[in-house]
Amino acid sequence: MMKKWLTISIVFLMLLLLTACSKHDTPVERLNTYIELWEKEQWTDMYEDYITEEAKENYGEEQFIDRTEKLYADLGISNVKITFEAPKEKYDKEVDAKLPITVEMETKAGPVKFNKEVSLTYATQDDKKAWFIKWNPSFILPELTADAKVGLSVIPGKRGEIYDRHDKALAINGSGAEIGIVAGKFDAANDAKRLAALLGTTTEFIESQVNQSWVEDGHFIPIKKLPFTQQNKYNEALQIPGTTAMKAEMREYPYAKALAHLIGYTGPINGEELEKLKDQGYETSDEIGKRGLEQLLEERLRGEDGLEIYIKKGEEVTTIAEIPAVDGDEIHLTIDAEFQAIVYNEMNEEPGTAAVVDSKTGEALVLVSSPAFDPNELALGVSSARYAALTEDPNEPMLNRFATAYAPGSSIKPITAAIGLTAGALKPEKGHTINANKWQKDKSWGNFQVTRVYHSPNPVDLRKALIYSDNIYFAKEALNMKKNQLVNGLEQFGFGEEIPFKYGLRTSQISNDGKIGSEGQLVDTSFGQGQMLMNILHLAASYEAIINDGTMYKPTLFADEESGEVWKEGLLSTKHAEILRDDLRAVVTDGLSDAADIPEVKISGKTGTAELKTSQDSSGQENGFFVAYPTDDPSYVIAMMIEKVQGKGGGGYVSGKVANVMKAR
Repeated sequence: MMKKWLTISIVFLMLLLLTACSKHDTPVERLNTYIELWEKEQWTDMYEDYITEEAKENYGEEQFIDRTEKLYADLGISNVKITFEAPKEKYDKEVDAKLPITVEMETKAGPVKFNKEVSLTYATQDDKKAWFIKWNPSFILPELTADAKVGLSVIPGKRGEIYDRHDKALAINGSGAEIGIVAGKFDAANDAKRLAALLGTTTEFIESQVNQSWVEDGHFIPIKKLPFTQQNKYNEALQIPGTTAMKAEMREYPYAKALAHLIGYTGPINGEELEKLKDQGYETSDEIGKRGLEQLLEERLRGEDGLEIYIKKGEEVTTIAEIPAVDGDEIHLTIDAEFQAIVYNEMNEEPGTAAVVDSKTGEALVLVSSPAFDPNELALGVSSARYAALTEDPNEPMLNRFATAYAPGSSIKPITAAIGLTAGALKPEKGHTINANKWQKDKSWGNFQVTRVYHSPNPVDLRKALIYSDNIYFAKEALNMKKNQLVNGLEQFGFGEEIPFKYGLRTSQISNDGKIGSEGQLVDTSFGQGQMLMNILHLAASYEAIINDGTMYKPTLFADEESGEVWKEGLLSTKHAEILRDDLRAVVTDGLSDAADIPEVKISGKTGTAELKTSQDSSGQENGFFVAYPTDDPSYVIAMMIEKVQGKGGGGYVSGKVANVMKAR
């Protein structure tokens, strides 16, 4: 019995050995095992046990193991999957077996899939008879050879560009000049200091550039990029012997200062920004929006870089995988850049702000803050001394004035009148007899008095009060309206609520707490003083109600926004709106805005002078306002404010500037 079981055991072992040998003798089984190792990246086992001696001699471990490992790491190759269909026919060991496979993998540049025919030959290697694979580098990547170069290149995604309503470029991927020196021709000892001062760098930096190890006579050594707006520096630099210039790509802002605060600029990402945005793929070499729309729209403007894996053999380049670059969005604004430039130039770098809105659609045509910085300069980076000069300038060129709010002074009086007319408290034909230039209701006001600058002919009605900007008239009417009516009316005009505009603007306020706590505060508010503050765009938009019989439109900035959406309505009746339109024309022809009474265009509007003082008896800085529109074609409203107009004529000074703008327009 034991002999019988022993015989059976021997037969079983022989069958196992035969089965194991048959796996080595079958190219399909042999390739399957090789593929298992391949998918697990077991390069050493594959090299030692599965490829032919000829392949080892031709390529060696350096090509098979080291190069494969490096390419897999550098290209991010993962999730390798190899498939093939085993043929049904038997193989002759005297003839090479050819098995078609499909290789699929993921890479940094996207998926790669290729077909390949694997040749296996039956041979004896290291006392082992088996099928061995005739390997070559094309097993790693299609068409790869031993002497071919594999590259991974970044395809830059272009930053989106910004245009105005007429497709005028506001922020584009443009060019400027890179000032440099020609090695061997530049006298650093004598001219480095002059060039450094001109370009805002240091002699030490220039000398370090000249002394770099790669520099040889005749080489161009870059020193500083200059924007097109600094042509004078460019010309002066080229007067220095040994200096030259080359064209350089850079972010370009064609309207420079005129649109600086709205558009902003880009610059190298700093450490703090990088820390905040590290999860969004930013790197230390990236540019990022620093101010204005460049910062606000960073996510839309930023392009996404693509990647390409390629193989280069001589001059022939073959793309293996590619993730295309995605350019940033092209943004179109409602802004009229030429109109904006006219307004900015007329303000002549005086501190102030201006806004223009299309009165029939609410579109913002102009948003100016003066003075301003040159975004072309800041985009290239400036020295700490230059930046300090900008931030410490008493005229504050870095302050965005159109985004903040100011006491509107008498420019609010037409709105106060509109509220009184709609409430039924103000009768336009009713006149007040006012003899003195100072007035108080009674002794309960203590030392508080209302002062008017100009003496209006009696009786003073609404028309005369607007023409002569009579504070006492509006004080009396405000008391007649009561504070709740004035507060409610101002709220109807948008005070105390976020301005529906896709650029952060300070909310206009009636007072610090939104309430009126005394009769003194009530009358101050009626003529734009006290704690009242108003954004310049909101001020321009509020006059739409006078033009449009009581309707204000939501202000828009982007061309793809729906324009002409009603923000406020029912603010004035047609009759009352017509009264105010007639009065605002009379303000220009008969009143204090005679600088705006020009033959080229009929203008209607209202001046304002807001005095910033800490007490009733003190005096302070005066800001001048003028809000106006073309009388015969009131298609737009312009509101302008100039700071520090004391001694210049107050709001009348500003009305002359607005008239120049409208004449040029």
